[in-house]
Amino acid sequence: MSEVDLVVRGGALVLRDGVRSWDVAVADGRIVEIGADLGVQGREEIDAGGLHVFPGGVDPHVHFDEPGRTDWEGFQSGTEALAAGGVTTFIDMPLNCTPVTCDGSSFELKRQAAEASALVDFALWGGLTPLNVERLDELADHGVAGLKAFMCDSGIKEFPAADDFTLFEGMTRAAELGLLVAVHAENDALTQGLAARVRRQGHVRPRDYVASRPPIAEIEAIQRAVLLAEEAGCALHIVHVSTVRGIMLIERARRRGVDVTCETCPHYLLFTAEDLDELGASGKCLPPLRSEADRLGLWELVEDGTIPIVASDHSPAPPDLKTSADFFEIWGGIAGCQSALQLLLAAQVERGIALERIAAVLAANAAGRFRLPGKGAIEAGNDADLVLVDLASASTLRAADLRYRYATSAFLGSRVRGRIDRVLLRGISVMTAGRRAGAACGRLVVPSRRPVGATAQARVGAVTGDRRPSQSDGTSD
Repeated sequence: MSEVDLVVRGGALVLRDGVRSWDVAVADGRIVEIGADLGVQGREEIDAGGLHVFPGGVDPHVHFDEPGRTDWEGFQSGTEALAAGGVTTFIDMPLNCTPVTCDGSSFELKRQAAEASALVDFALWGGLTPLNVERLDELADHGVAGLKAFMCDSGIKEFPAADDFTLFEGMTRAAELGLLVAVHAENDALTQGLAARVRRQGHVRPRDYVASRPPIAEIEAIQRAVLLAEEAGCALHIVHVSTVRGIMLIERARRRGVDVTCETCPHYLLFTAEDLDELGASGKCLPPLRSEADRLGLWELVEDGTIPIVASDHSPAPPDLKTSADFFEIWGGIAGCQSALQLLLAAQVERGIALERIAAVLAANAAGRFRLPGKGAIEAGNDADLVLVDLASASTLRAADLRYRYATSAFLGSRVRGRIDRVLLRGISVMTAGRRAGAACGRLVVPSRRPVGATAQARVGAVTGDRRPSQSDGTSD
């Protein structure tokens, strides 16, 4: 009988094509074999009987604010929260840190900070702003996962919005470099103008804020971003899409060959604008929460595969930035990176979502879209990133459960399912029974570069996977 470093025995593995009661053999941090009753012996063996084994989650959209703003969040607290929630790889956004990640030197500062205290593996976004279009090559050389641009005010003065000229120039260069561009898609003129008008009238409540960022602001910006990316030949990703109409614009573009994908977030699946009266500051986000029709429609698009990725957009802030009688003055961001898997597992009971779909939207599809080698699925050759979950356990989310720097979240009191028994990163236990199990061991994951000139359809199809029949190209949005 051959020997390996680790065998996880008898768990219900959540694979791409279903759930199977198999073993996982691990050597040198990688999965070497999966199958029933493997004839190998592990120097360490874990009994996963009665548990489901998910692939380690991949969250491509978090704001951990380090270096420079660890009083907001940091890699230590943020990655403990990720690990507690079953996430083993993340991609950190470039703007809430100081300096912003817009050139090679700032990339290295952030990489060093993450390597010093991250409990899980990471990749880093670079920025695309009017201030750094000439420095995109530096970011590519250092191994960014892609370039992030705002089509509206980011709230960070060092990270200004990309006007159309900047966006097109940046997309053109990104295509030449084999980089993906991600955009926050909201029409700045509309949102700024509407906000100014309602505030002049003294309307500063949560519903007034929602009214100042209507669906058309997102929909128009998505359409513009898609057209610019299509002309530039650039791979495009639209972050935190909040409307069904926005998703369908993206889907129609994808079907005509544009290399475009999107994500939505748990808060758009669980809450509506009406919930803001109760949620208050903890529920403020950009774009804002939407209608019940959008919420239910987004669920359907997650379930049928049209939405390939669910990302947290974890964007915390100190309590003083979340306190104001004027809702417009409150920092817009929801703390949620720890809860996505358990929230979706709770919804799985009600909606009957296949477990492999949950694993796809929380792990495999993001790993594929952002070309993170070895991540996202329980397969031979991949990193042994595994999450052992007891699906018989259900509860409500409490502040005492949270590992964030500030134990607050819009999801407090929400129903969650699945006690996370153990989290393995490259075969090493980083969290057991809800407790941190070791020192920081997160590593930089350098994405594989996109081949310049490859067909858009080939690139997108490999990521999004099979879909059920969807609406025709002629469907009105």
